[in-house]
Amino acid sequence: MKITELSVPKSVKEILVKSGLVDLYPPQEEAIRAGALEGRNLVLASPTASGKTLVAELCALKHILNKKGKTVYLTPLRALASEKYEEFKKYTSIRKPNGRRVTRGISTGDYDSNDTWLERYDIIITTNEKADSLLRHRAKWMDEISLVVADEVHLLNDAERGPTLEVVLARMMQINPDMQILALSATINNVEEIAEWLEADYVTTDWRPIHLKEGVILHEEIQFKDGDAKKIGKKSTNAAINLALDTVKSSGQALIFASTRRRAVTFAKKATSQVEELLSKPVKRALIRDAGKILAAGEKTRVSELLAELVKHGTAFHHAGLGSAHRRIIEDSFRRGKIKVLAATPTLAFGVNLPARTVVIQDYRRYEPGYGYYPISVLEYKQMAGRAGRPKYDKVGEAILTAKTSDEADYLMESYLLARPERIWSKLAVERILRSHVLATIAADFAHTERGIHDFFGRTFYAYQYDVKAIKSVIAKILKYLYDEEMVDVQGENIYATKFGKRISELYIDPVSAVIIRDALRFEPTYLTDLSLLHMIAHTPDMAPKLRPYTQEVDEIAVFMEEHREELLVDVPDEWEDEIAYEELLGEVKTAMVLKSWTEEMSEDETIERFRVQPGDLYRAIQNAKWLLHATHELALLFGNKRALPQTHMLMERIEKGVRKELLSIVRLEGVGRVRGRILYNAGFKTIANIKHAAIKDLVSLPLIGSKLAKKIKEQVGGFVKREEWKKLEKGEDWEQKALTEY
Repeated sequence: MKITELSVPKSVKEILVKSGLVDLYPPQEEAIRAGALEGRNLVLASPTASGKTLVAELCALKHILNKKGKTVYLTPLRALASEKYEEFKKYTSIRKPNGRRVTRGISTGDYDSNDTWLERYDIIITTNEKADSLLRHRAKWMDEISLVVADEVHLLNDAERGPTLEVVLARMMQINPDMQILALSATINNVEEIAEWLEADYVTTDWRPIHLKEGVILHEEIQFKDGDAKKIGKKSTNAAINLALDTVKSSGQALIFASTRRRAVTFAKKATSQVEELLSKPVKRALIRDAGKILAAGEKTRVSELLAELVKHGTAFHHAGLGSAHRRIIEDSFRRGKIKVLAATPTLAFGVNLPARTVVIQDYRRYEPGYGYYPISVLEYKQMAGRAGRPKYDKVGEAILTAKTSDEADYLMESYLLARPERIWSKLAVERILRSHVLATIAADFAHTERGIHDFFGRTFYAYQYDVKAIKSVIAKILKYLYDEEMVDVQGENIYATKFGKRISELYIDPVSAVIIRDALRFEPTYLTDLSLLHMIAHTPDMAPKLRPYTQEVDEIAVFMEEHREELLVDVPDEWEDEIAYEELLGEVKTAMVLKSWTEEMSEDETIERFRVQPGDLYRAIQNAKWLLHATHELALLFGNKRALPQTHMLMERIEKGVRKELLSIVRLEGVGRVRGRILYNAGFKTIANIKHAAIKDLVSLPLIGSKLAKKIKEQVGGFVKREEWKKLEKGEDWEQKALTEY
């Protein structure tokens, strides 16, 4: 089927043809023939890069232009949401029947808002969690949704992310029964079950635009699933490195999946010297520029310096411990074909689209604390293997597992290459997970009786698979907890959320977290320091993952805890009576210590060295802390704890900026972060008034503050820069830039 034959507005077809699309891929054609453009619910299950997103785009534009509808596009990750937001950009030149252009919006944060501004957009891209939050706030524009696209719907199987997606879909089907649902997924085993739950048809196929060859490498020989075999050269003792180098020699790129962050870094390091020899001069120059971008993004740390050094030589590592700015630079450089070998942890397989000619799965086992090593699922293997083959560049993609013995090679061939993915099972009926969803059902007025609650959860995938009777006992236990903790009230058969319960639901925190915060603040503690608040939020289940203490740190953290015991707002368990609880508390105290050090302006590099915490983990802890401090402030307001209000508000801002309180007014200026803020303060510019009356040449003379930033700062504080003075500064900067270029 050709693009020109589609039953979509001409303006949409023109954009697609202009971008080079002429014919539909087979899965896309099957989806159209199954009624996707006629408003039929559909589950489209096909491999990575088989064109699922285009089907979603066509459906969205059909709803907007022909039905005056609104589309919500759900993704599991913020990075994926940003990627989809960019993909929809090409349609913003199209005009609707009312003459206005097609618009798209994105919202992935701030769960304590109904985001009324989103109602003016036609296509709204959100994470599953943000959509859940919007439903809890009863955003009125959500009643206008005529199409919901659920990307990566196989993540229903994920214990952490799956239940939220499941509840969001069930909730949206409840409020918009005539809405079309388009669920996108990799190939899964029980697609017919998901389709029946969604009252949808389904299309499932193994077709890919790039032929995939799956194999197992033992020593220097690859045995492929189809019976072929191939020998590769031996440049290293590691088969994964040899495979990667073999790919780069033939002008390809390799993606190595490692089980841990440390192993990912090790692989990137090992490949460096060999890869560098294969780079052209233009590529080397481009990589030097990318390395510079890494060093310029955020504070310089040993991690960023190592990453930049590796990038110069054509390799890199990618894992959740990196900051988002660095991850984006790496992803962009790899997409442009500059970085030749990327070593990553498996989280990349479920995230952004980064295909490579060769995908090497070095480790098929994962380590889970408390459980030991266990084999990954076939579904996870298929996700990683699906990254093999770059459309428009490769005719064949190779996904290779590594084996150390012939027995292991046989096991991998049988258990992964020749196996079908596991069935998707709902993970909803866990009390810890279900608790906030039951409260939200009551607080957002979706149900006000036990029967109404059962009716709603009867719409879930869990109820479809197991019957709602299986979940009733868990719901009953949760309702008792919510009643005992004063989150809901009962009048006859009716159940209502209290002010406390409603606010918890809106704040998007676990009810258990809310109880911890309430109990800590309700009785006006003798000591209420920053450490008190930081440890309190670290004690909540919403501060996850907590920063695990290493063996060498345990004694230091224990001593610190004893020294500050009076400041802690929770009881300290006895080390000998409850060893597990005591170890958990040490992790909470370490988390609080890291956050406190951040607010005292400890550098990222020093934080990494002292606490052995990676930038990505630090940023996640900061974001969680900021949110939980906001929740603490709101609950203190609700309970009239005036003492905690100014302290929580200031600490929240200090956490966000990473500064002591004397810098707060300065770092509110755009372009001035914690490092520049401290430079200004130490140079005598301690207040906005000081900066306003400062000579611009004095600001320019400071480290890290050039003439453009100095002018920007002066404009923000209401200062005046004479034209002659500014021209002199500009000339000086032009000369400086020229000198740097010539150098």
